[in-house]
Amino acid sequence: MTSEPDKKKPIWRRYFLWGMPVAGIAAAFVGGIIFWGGFNTAMEATNTKDFCISCHEMRDFVYEEYTGTIHDVNRSGVGAVCSDCHVPKDWTHKIIRKIKASKELYGKMVGTINTREKFEAKRVHLAMNEWERMKSSDSRECRNCHDFESMMPEFQKPRARQQHLNAMTVGQTCIDCHKGIAHSDARDRADEEYLEKLEAPNPSFIREIPPEYLASLERIEAKEAAEAEAEKAAKQAQHEAVQAQIAAAVDAAVAEERAKAGGEEAAAPSGGGGGSDVGSDIDWNAVAAADLKLFYPGQASFEWVQNGKFHGGARPLTKGGDQCTTCHAKELDTIGNKIVAGGELEPTPIPGKRGVIDATVQAAHDDQNLYVRLQWPDAGHNPAPFVDGGKMDPDNQIKVAMMITGTGIELGEQVGCWASCHADNSYMPFDPGAEAIAANGDVSGRLNTQDTVTKYISESRTEVEIKGRRGKALGGWDKLQAAEQIEQYLADGTYLDLMRVYADGSATNGYLLEQRVVNDGEIAASASLDAGMWTVVFTRPLNSGAPGDVPLEVGQTYTVGFAIHDDFAAARFHHVTLDTSLALDDDSAFINVVKQ
Repeated sequence: MTSEPDKKKPIWRRYFLWGMPVAGIAAAFVGGIIFWGGFNTAMEATNTKDFCISCHEMRDFVYEEYTGTIHDVNRSGVGAVCSDCHVPKDWTHKIIRKIKASKELYGKMVGTINTREKFEAKRVHLAMNEWERMKSSDSRECRNCHDFESMMPEFQKPRARQQHLNAMTVGQTCIDCHKGIAHSDARDRADEEYLEKLEAPNPSFIREIPPEYLASLERIEAKEAAEAEAEKAAKQAQHEAVQAQIAAAVDAAVAEERAKAGGEEAAAPSGGGGGSDVGSDIDWNAVAAADLKLFYPGQASFEWVQNGKFHGGARPLTKGGDQCTTCHAKELDTIGNKIVAGGELEPTPIPGKRGVIDATVQAAHDDQNLYVRLQWPDAGHNPAPFVDGGKMDPDNQIKVAMMITGTGIELGEQVGCWASCHADNSYMPFDPGAEAIAANGDVSGRLNTQDTVTKYISESRTEVEIKGRRGKALGGWDKLQAAEQIEQYLADGTYLDLMRVYADGSATNGYLLEQRVVNDGEIAASASLDAGMWTVVFTRPLNSGAPGDVPLEVGQTYTVGFAIHDDFAAARFHHVTLDTSLALDDDSAFINVVKQ
């Protein structure tokens, strides 16, 4: 019997690949593409700004803060949306992030942050979650758009270029410094110990400095050096013109006095009795002048600069050994003008007060004495609105101070005279006030004061509060060391040598330790205002041997600071320098004290 021919198998059963029907594989592949495409499309839809702000919590709270920031609107025209910062780009980390974020749906359902009050209560916790995520990934999402190789120093401010250089060298990452750049900054609401641990350098983040960065740094530094030389030459020409103008004004005054005296010899006016012959043996025309920029500091105290919650440079200062000038030397105009206008660091601004004073300083010495001359332009009178008559110190239109840093002072070589500026000094935010000072009879008696706290150095206190934990007042005015310990500090040279010159040319010599002290050290000075220019000259022995006088020797470099109270100012309403170096016969120092 003839068998029936075999029926042909369906095509999907005729062809196999790896033991599986090809048609089945193709169907699964197409289905996978459809599923994957749908899944990916849905997931990417959750990355859009519109999706993110579809919840009122995001729209009304965080999106409001983001609008108008540099990540929303900038000169490149390319804004970053929520997912650019908060969702990783690579698949693995993206899925992990989405899974973790799914618990936010529960928060939405139960209304965890559905009101402004609830959101603000959770803000620090939410911010900390993001800070920790970004820290753990070396700010991966930031670096999707920003890269050290493309962050050229030529287009950065001096402080930014220095901090980025530090970051690459020690192992810091973007989020260590750049919190609150798209939303309200919650950093100052986080615990200081937490921040210190979070922002500590991570050695695994250390990276080689890109050649492009170094080349750009070299170009901008060369450009700035050339500009500085040109500016120096222009200022020197201006200085010489002013000196000629002052000399003419003095000659005219002398001639006038002689005419009044019937031709008798008359001395040139010196501004009020300080001894016009001070430094007269010095040929100031042969002494190079250094440009001295003094800026208005407001209430930025020694505690403030060490507190990372307020001062972004606290870690480089206290942990990295940076000087104040490392970051701020080239931005004093900006800082001074910002502070003097009023705000967090100046709650009682004086309308019209200048933010910086551009002065010149010259220094010379002979075998026995130091001679210093400062000159700066007068700026007229701007009354202080919180003082009757507008003049805080009516008897002194100006006062000049110079401080020389002694040995063993905390951060003394880095901050100079800032080491004596505390948050509880007069007119500072934690000024205890006359009543509290008088009530603490033991301390006020030893300090011989009833209503003010003068400057002091931290070593003179058993404790100085820097962090302000649990609402503690910053500073330590009432935590005075034992008298024996303070005497030992004085003997050891742990103090700030202080010289002060007043508008009438009188002067005092002293030091800062537990308070401002006037000692028996020698000093002579003169002060005059001619042709709109103040000139202050003072001299003191190189080594007087008096307690509180830092001996000045060839071969040593000293950290000094200058302060000018102009416009009848007193207390903290002055202009100051940052750390400044001074040395005898050493042109590597900022102020070279030349032999005459």
